[in-house]
Amino acid sequence: MVRGKTELKRIENATSRQVTFSKRRSGLLKKAFELSVLCDAEVALIVFSPKGKLYEFSSSSTTKTIERYQKNDKSLGRLNRKLTDQLTTEHLKEEVATMTRKLEFLEDSKRKLLGHGLESSTLDELQQVEEQLEKSLSNIRARKNLLFKEQIAQLKEEEKILLKKNADLRKRCEVLPLTLTPFPQVEKDVERQIMEVETELFIGRPETRKNSYCPNLNTPPTSL
Repeated sequence: MVRGKTELKRIENATSRQVTFSKRRSGLLKKAFELSVLCDAEVALIVFSPKGKLYEFSSSSTTKTIERYQKNDKSLGRLNRKLTDQLTTEHLKEEVATMTRKLEFLEDSKRKLLGHGLESSTLDELQQVEEQLEKSLSNIRARKNLLFKEQIAQLKEEEKILLKKNADLRKRCEVLPLTLTPFPQVEKDVERQIMEVETELFIGRPETRKNSYCPNLNTPPTSL
């Protein structure tokens, strides 16, 4: 019978899993031994069972093989780091060269936009510079118009607030009673005129004015 292909996944049945582990472990150890003998290779194999039991095989010494592996791993690590540093350095050099070219291009474009260094420019380059300037002017005008609109809207809002305050002040003025306060000079002139009228009312014949006093002024009458 043809042997079916085993699906590689965890065996759920504990007994079947243990039997399979024992068979595969024995086969793996046998293959490691055959590899060391047939190919004269230094082989070290370490296996831990699901319960933590250790199984190992070494063609010479497991400890020496592990030490040899660690030394070799360090050498490979240094080599890998060196290669990585070289690749990084080369990449950085390429980036620096690319950025330098971009900066030179930008500086050249800036000079041309300012009207300098146009002697060596071709007709197509001059056309491109002109289009860039027109585009820049269009963007500047659009931004300027937007700022103007925002300022106008802000002024309109302030105007509404002031009109509302003005209307409130007018309403308050209409509610308050109207009081007139005379000026000091006008008040003095009115008092002087009243005193003169009162003085003239008590001027008469001497005999009638003898021993008489002005009732309001409390002063003796003057003789004619």
